[in-house]
Amino acid sequence: MRPLVVTTFTTLDGVAQAPGGPQEDPSGGFRWGGWLVPHADEAFGQQMDAWFAGAEDFLLGRRTYVIFAAHWPHVDAGEDPVAQALQTKTKHVASRTLTSLDWSTARLLGDDVPAAVRALKAADGGELQVHGSIGLVQTLLAEDLVDEIRTIVFPVTLGEGRRLFAEGTVPRTWQLLSSATTSTGALMCAHRRTGEVTTGSYALEDQA
Repeated sequence: MRPLVVTTFTTLDGVAQAPGGPQEDPSGGFRWGGWLVPHADEAFGQQMDAWFAGAEDFLLGRRTYVIFAAHWPHVDAGEDPVAQALQTKTKHVASRTLTSLDWSTARLLGDDVPAAVRALKAADGGELQVHGSIGLVQTLLAEDLVDEIRTIVFPVTLGEGRRLFAEGTVPRTWQLLSSATTSTGALMCAHRRTGEVTTGSYALEDQA
């Protein structure tokens, strides 16, 4: 069985909507598209290159697929490891509205996304990576299909926008695998799912 790994950019208050530009996702009247860009640096780029290197193929939601398909096929893959991975590896797309895909090696998952993802995970091989795709990630979390979450948390608060974790997220405990900071104060972390949530109490025992 291969791991399903989610990579997401978030603000300090958990917003993951439209990090890369104003037109990425203006749904809901979102005003802050592109909030990540002023905080990108060399360490951020190097970390993304390293994470993309482990992908065998990709799992994308419709909106992220459309954004990626408009950009990454036009980037020189000889000079960009991320472009090389996205241009050559299979991209499995979850969509209720798309009926065909123009980008090479892109395939529709079908109507039953959780079942299709379970089948993909059951195969042998490397990482099945999800990038962006907030709605899809929330479905995968609700179905308890995510094995590892990689987040880059940027020093920004927005107070509005679509968030990574929503109602329906399965309670789980996660182990920190790695962490690093960038020159602009972004925190890059990887967490692996380890099991159920356990609780305790700091309340003083009754001394009576």
